[in-house]
Amino acid sequence: MAINIKKSPIKLYASAKAVINNYLFLPGKDRVKHIVERVEAMTDEQVAECTHHLMQEFGHRHRNLTASFLHHFHTTEIKFSRILSHFPEQKKVLLGAFLTKEYSIQSAALFNPSIVPHPDQNGLEPGEQRFVMSLRSTGEGHISSISFKTGIINTEGEIRLDPNPLYYTCLQKKEDTLYNKAFLYPRAMEHEYFDVACLDKLPESFTAKEAHHILVAGHSHDASLMESLRILDQIFDTNYELADSAHIELNEKVIFPSAKGEIMGMEDVRFVRFEDKDAICYYGTYTAYDGKHIKTQLIETRDFHSFKTRTLFGKAISDKGMALFPEKIQGKYVMISRQGGENISIMFSDDIYKWDTAELLMQPKYDWEMVQLGNCGSPIKTTKGWLLLTHGVGVMRKYVISAILLDLEDPRQIVGRLEKPFLEADENEREGYVPNVVYTCGLLLHGDVLLIPYAVSDAATGFITVKLNDMLDELLTSGS
Repeated sequence: MAINIKKSPIKLYASAKAVINNYLFLPGKDRVKHIVERVEAMTDEQVAECTHHLMQEFGHRHRNLTASFLHHFHTTEIKFSRILSHFPEQKKVLLGAFLTKEYSIQSAALFNPSIVPHPDQNGLEPGEQRFVMSLRSTGEGHISSISFKTGIINTEGEIRLDPNPLYYTCLQKKEDTLYNKAFLYPRAMEHEYFDVACLDKLPESFTAKEAHHILVAGHSHDASLMESLRILDQIFDTNYELADSAHIELNEKVIFPSAKGEIMGMEDVRFVRFEDKDAICYYGTYTAYDGKHIKTQLIETRDFHSFKTRTLFGKAISDKGMALFPEKIQGKYVMISRQGGENISIMFSDDIYKWDTAELLMQPKYDWEMVQLGNCGSPIKTTKGWLLLTHGVGVMRKYVISAILLDLEDPRQIVGRLEKPFLEADENEREGYVPNVVYTCGLLLHGDVLLIPYAVSDAATGFITVKLNDMLDELLTSGS
């Protein structure tokens, strides 16, 4: 193959020191109640001494730890308001600390990167581009969250990464997000047993808590209404916003599962810089996992300070690994998807959230992709066509990376397809959390250089650069 690959010596490794603080959920009916009672019985001197030692040991490991303790206190206060209403401030902080745990977001693995241009390109040398990488951070219990790494690429394709942050901070879910009937209606009607009449009981705008209170009041024995409320609660759960985080540097931010529907992980986010009529938004598709079921989610941001997530819906939303094109084509949103777990499909829609039809784009053809095909993130636009990285799975569940080229005007048409993968794990990359795997969720075009960060057997993240014209020439020579 005439594609010359240059591997960077830089590798990102998982670090057990990347810790956030989380609420400590305890099993058992009275566990939390007993802790509340024990803290209530403590003297002021005992509280002061315990708090002093607490902050000496943990205060330097987290940003504004006292605020986190108070947040966890107020989470508990909802259930024990009578007991906790008279707690002094220091006792509130201490109780919050007893209901807090450290969680190492990367203790198991750090892998599956995506990459996009940074929204801030100020202060660079000529020929440089700043980028944002998202990474799948996986910790105890195989729970995956989204973390970030920023860096710069120069004209020679060399990269330098920004230093690791002092802290890692979990972004908080907004509890006062406003919804309206127009938002709920199409999503609720996807469910067979939803009674649309229940929406008549709601005002024009409302929070999830307000909607729940209105629908439950006086109707708790109405089975049909309660089923509709259960459906609405599911919609509220996975369609949410995160509090503004402009005061926190991007490398410090962690988007940890905030919904029941993703409590076991937010997997393999594929960010893309989407441009529509000079408006720019960063969209990231990811898989939400609750331990039994998956949902395809879309995370949205314009600045990596404010984020909101939306659940994709429609007849064609199934399986994992969806990737959005960076612009509309002939007035429609376009998505690459994996239908049936093994083929690559393409979808078109007038609504970025609703996808009802999928067309088969590509099936396994070569031995290195006989088990499964999928995308490796969103395509990039070139003068010769849409360049899409693909992954193939062959013998012994070996993952490799290849590429196809799609027609610019009609991306249903494959105009080039590599006959061999251009990247696979070498002998130094085969061992890891998941052996024999190279995988990516995106690539960056910088001048005539393609920068591809990739997971190395889910144990680290490496980087390669490829000349764009080398890739295009090989694709156009190979044909479809």
